[in-house]
Amino acid sequence: MKLWDKGLKIDRIIENFTVGNDREIDTYIAKYDVQASLAHAEMLCSCGYLTKPEFEQLKKGLQTLQTQIENDTFQIEKSFEDVHSKIEFELTKVYGEVGKKIHTARSRNDQVLVALHLYYKDSILEIKRLLKQLFDSLIKLADNHQGKLLPGYTHLQVAMPSSFGMWFSSYAELLIDDMVVLNSALKVVDQNPLGSAAGYGSSFKIDREETTKLLNFNTLKYNSVAAQLSRGKSARTIANALGSVGFTLSKFAMDVCLYISQNFGFITFPNELTTGSSIMPHKKNPDVFELLRASSNKVQALSSEIQMITNNLPSGYHRDFQLLKEPMINGIEKTKEILSIFDYAIQQIIIQPIDFKDDKYKYLSSVDSVNALVQEGKSFREAYQIVGKEIEEGTYAFSDSATHTHEGSIHNLSLDKIIAKMEDLGSL
Repeated sequence: MKLWDKGLKIDRIIENFTVGNDREIDTYIAKYDVQASLAHAEMLCSCGYLTKPEFEQLKKGLQTLQTQIENDTFQIEKSFEDVHSKIEFELTKVYGEVGKKIHTARSRNDQVLVALHLYYKDSILEIKRLLKQLFDSLIKLADNHQGKLLPGYTHLQVAMPSSFGMWFSSYAELLIDDMVVLNSALKVVDQNPLGSAAGYGSSFKIDREETTKLLNFNTLKYNSVAAQLSRGKSARTIANALGSVGFTLSKFAMDVCLYISQNFGFITFPNELTTGSSIMPHKKNPDVFELLRASSNKVQALSSEIQMITNNLPSGYHRDFQLLKEPMINGIEKTKEILSIFDYAIQQIIIQPIDFKDDKYKYLSSVDSVNALVQEGKSFREAYQIVGKEIEEGTYAFSDSATHTHEGSIHNLSLDKIIAKMEDLGSL
């Protein structure tokens, strides 16, 4: 069954190409299509296009389908083009002509769009919850390990003293920026497109404000053309937000992979979180973080894919938009998985003792030595040259006292202020 079927013969090769794997992908939005259909039916009843008994029949049928979806017994057979045709078929099979009335004053275009908006809303809220969960874990790790020194690096060379507290809380604070971007994406999709029909409105006198309230949207997309134009734009906005999260976590995963290697040896993980080699019995590989790194980079690539699909399309609906669903849903579900696994794994990190008397750290306190001379009255440039000369002549000595003067800044993590920044963004 197809909502657009006019009884004409359909070329099966073309049909298979145009349908693609929509049936499989549509399982993610099935419950949202039911929710939107129920709100649409209630609105049609309020506007006089359905009688009260007709609405009650449709309501009962839609609730039955929702139960099937929740119980994983709902299936979209190959005879159906998508979830929308399946749902209308089931309503018509049980309630006859009443079932056929569900499509009054709407198009498959706004039907798909509203289901996607509802899915996007729920998914962004879930991603925000998982992000906040990881944020809390990092703040706890920062608090627990704030007194443990960690060599800081620039250009992959030993630079200045840092701490594990700074490392953990730095990524926690970056997650706040990601939360800001997610909030912006949520605001973009929290607009009801239902009632825009094929993109040019409906001649039926419907109440779009009612469906907006019933579906718990913050507002509606007033202009019908804008509602259809938003399909590619909302996808790009969400993809950018997911990419922001991916950027943070790919860098974090890279740090983990670097710090766990023998050349650094700053951290390790329980054996059960690592993998071995098929021929080298000594290996403890951080495969989980390598996959998290690659997966996060793949999420970042989503933005480019969506951009290439939607670039330069004129106004109105185009079948190109169908190809947005799969990468968007995959990207969203992958982001949820990344956040969940990252939080689970990072909580089990083991901080290793670092021997700061190792020769490779002998210049770690050079900046603090310069600053100490400045505090004694020398100009910064003179102090810099004195310490630089000592380094070149091989007379510079590691200064514990200089490093200790730096500890105030590296241990002053302002965790309370970082937490407050997150709280200022409002409730999840």
